[in-house]
Amino acid sequence: MRRIVILGNAGSGKSTLARALGKRLALPVVHLDRLFWEAGWTKAEPGLFRDRVRDAVSGDAWICEGNYSRQTFELRLPRADIVIWLDTPRTTCLARVLWRSILNRPRPDLPDGCTEKLDAEFLGFLRYVWAFDRDKRPHIERERVATAANVPVVYLRDAGQISAFVNATSVGQGGAGRAR
Repeated sequence: MRRIVILGNAGSGKSTLARALGKRLALPVVHLDRLFWEAGWTKAEPGLFRDRVRDAVSGDAWICEGNYSRQTFELRLPRADIVIWLDTPRTTCLARVLWRSILNRPRPDLPDGCTEKLDAEFLGFLRYVWAFDRDKRPHIERERVATAANVPVVYLRDAGQISAFVNATSVGQGGAGRAR
């Protein structure tokens, strides 16, 4: 595994898994939110966002976490060795989103100049998280199949499955490092 795409709901653990695999496999991690958002939660111009993604996944090895299916799947998925879908229960996703927003700590996946806020937009985001499996996931899955049906998919539902998957990977499967 040298090129990994991680998909899932907000709060599903995409960034955490990406960092764990990046460390274990010695691969660079691409957080799509950092490429999409400008300071103050301003969306990047679509062409600029696509250019950033294209540059970020132009190398031979990477882990890319985030959905952005309509904007970026054709740039990432055909080059991917594997897609990991995090099937984290929505109650867990919602709790994680609430917790990280309340704590408002810096995170590697949080775009520069953006802080978590508990405001009206945040309530809309919580509705998005709650309805993700019903409203967004089917579209993302259709886009995934249409773009790269041949790329293997692993579905991970809970911390135990995620931990087992990470522990089953070896440096020899990654890019920069090799098993010694």
